[in-house]
Amino acid sequence: MPLALTENAKIVLQKRYLLRNPQGEIAETPEELFQRVSKTIAAGDLKFGKTSKEVEALAQDFYQLMTSLEFMPNSPTLMNAGKPEGQLSACFVLPVPDSLQGIFETLKDAALIHQSGGGTGFSFSRLRPKGDFLSYTSGVTSGPLSFMDVYNAATEAIKQGGTRRGANMGILRVDHPDIEAFIHAKNDLNRLTNFNISVAVTNAFMQAVEADQPFDLIHPKTKAIAKTVSARHLMQQIVDSAWRTGEPGVVFIDKINAENVTPGIGEIEATNPCGEVPLLPYEACNLGSINLSKMLKQSSTGSFEIDWEHFQRTISKGIHFLENVIVQNTFPLPQIQTMVEGNRKIGMGLMGWADSLLLMKIPYDSEEALALAENVMAFMSYHSKLKSVALAKERGSFAYFDKSVYVNGKCFRQKYATQSQQIISAAEWEALDKEIQTHGLRHATTLCLAPTGTISIIAGASGGIEPLYALVFMRNVMENTKLLEVNPIFKEALVEKGLYSEERMKNMLATGSIQGLAEMPETLQNIFKTARDISPSWHVRMQAVFQKYCDNAVSKTINFPETATPDDIAETYQAAYHLGLKGITVYRDNSRKQQPMSLEKSSEIIDGQRCPECKKTLQLIEGCFQCPDCQYAYCG
Repeated sequence: MPLALTENAKIVLQKRYLLRNPQGEIAETPEELFQRVSKTIAAGDLKFGKTSKEVEALAQDFYQLMTSLEFMPNSPTLMNAGKPEGQLSACFVLPVPDSLQGIFETLKDAALIHQSGGGTGFSFSRLRPKGDFLSYTSGVTSGPLSFMDVYNAATEAIKQGGTRRGANMGILRVDHPDIEAFIHAKNDLNRLTNFNISVAVTNAFMQAVEADQPFDLIHPKTKAIAKTVSARHLMQQIVDSAWRTGEPGVVFIDKINAENVTPGIGEIEATNPCGEVPLLPYEACNLGSINLSKMLKQSSTGSFEIDWEHFQRTISKGIHFLENVIVQNTFPLPQIQTMVEGNRKIGMGLMGWADSLLLMKIPYDSEEALALAENVMAFMSYHSKLKSVALAKERGSFAYFDKSVYVNGKCFRQKYATQSQQIISAAEWEALDKEIQTHGLRHATTLCLAPTGTISIIAGASGGIEPLYALVFMRNVMENTKLLEVNPIFKEALVEKGLYSEERMKNMLATGSIQGLAEMPETLQNIFKTARDISPSWHVRMQAVFQKYCDNAVSKTINFPETATPDDIAETYQAAYHLGLKGITVYRDNSRKQQPMSLEKSSEIIDGQRCPECKKTLQLIEGCFQCPDCQYAYCG
């Protein structure tokens, strides 16, 4: 069966993924790319006693998995599998120690990772605050932000594999003495342009905010109280800055460590650039995503439903694929190899969630959608762990299993016994725990929900678990060519009702939405809602349901209308905390009007929107908002 790629998918592959010869000319077809990747990853089985014939059959399975657009690995795997450098991981976290030598050793390590195609996360919380006395020089420290500026400049100078610039996450604990300066660091949008930043919020801080109590800022080295502030005032600064620019984000660091699956190894300080993978220092994670819309089947009446058997097979194949990515990986640093082979973290996620809901005629902002999300994630959690157990039987458990939460044999039965939908029964969860206790797990984690920016374009799917951003838009395909793009599910629904015309679609470009249009039936308006048509409370509830069964975390944007107030954002942070989210990112429409390049009022729909892959702010280039790094673009 021929590879059914959209024109946008072909352009993305040509621009970013297909191998080139020394003259810079494209030297492989998309089919050859997937053959290169499938053969390289399947060859990992040779290290575990499989025959060449068995590996050839596995390579064909992996090839079919990708060319059917049912599953895609993260970008570095597509780019680098089969190449000499062979670095296949997307996400890394590096420690930043409180010494000049350590700070620049980490910067060197980050440069190597960026060069190989990975993104990096850092916590700068160990660094002493600005103005701290240095006894050995009689000078004073410059503080975390000054070194973040240095890291930012270095990132700017390094191309990732010739395809994209590095992405970073910078995190500072809410109790660090320099936290107020950090909160406002990106109010100037020309600063830290290669960083997403997030505040590591503690339970103690959230409790102090709710009780309107004072809150101590602690010197990271001496542990002395450096300053006492109003918790609510500090939270208000976080809220106000996020209201203005979308940053900083918030990570609930105590929640993250409460669900740290290997607490015997250490505490988690930071996440990858988009926040969906909390990692220990020197850990990396290999990601891949299932296109849920390809897991649907049509009933005799023509309605769509999930094909659970096909979904189960795809999960099993995807976990095997990601396991072999670790086996075949070439790690940029020996410390990273030690940690990755010790914990073997992988992160399988989803794309095509919005597409699936549209096909099933389920509104995104509905209890039915939340119920389906719970079933989907419970199913993925259970079957990904079953496959990990099976691989542990063949290859052994991850090396740090004895330092993990899994050794008590009650992990899943305790956590999910009250699962409301019961797609997996309590008895099945209990049996899984017994299997893990007997045979171990091959992977410390198996799930995460990434934004799937360019891989969702390749798969022709909606990104991650986000709603559609627009039903109709103009896409700039990086060759100064603009194409009218209409969501195909939406187009089919309009054609069926005799409502489709290109002129009508062009008239929708100003909003990308059908809400309030008299000619659009209420049934369509209920189902075909964009991200900005859905209230923030539903965005948060959706993220919380997906988080419940996810052993890593969830990358999602909580969209607010331009008219939203800081109080609206503050309420959302409180809801996120109480619903058990590990982090939250908000974006208020048009909040980045002072960015260096802004869109005209007529195209305000895209003003300041973030790239769904790397979360950088889209910029106006040749009349269209584009990511400065990725091949993602919207045009008004």
